[in-house]
Amino acid sequence: MNIKPLGDHILVKQFKKEEVTASGILLPGAAEDKKAEGEVIAVGPGKMLKSGERSTMEVVVGNKILFKKWGGDEVELGGEEYKIISQDDVLAIFE
Repeated sequence: MNIKPLGDHILVKQFKKEEVTASGILLPGAAEDKKAEGEVIAVGPGKMLKSGERSTMEVVVGNKILFKKWGGDEVELGGEEYKIISQDDVLAIFE
């Protein structure tokens, strides 16, 4: 299934972070972490500006990013979990 985000939205495959050990112990602070890491899967064309032009997207497909964990919306596509976030939710790009 192909999906194309609109505006300044980004489709991200969030990296799984171990929050529970193999023996079932919850790691301290795991639920409180406000940041997440993931890979950019698809990128919208940019937000429409008042001038009629589109804003420049700072991420491209394949970028590894740090983003606000609680931002955006979770979606399931082809049995896989993704997040659709705004470019404003991106904190950094890993180089």
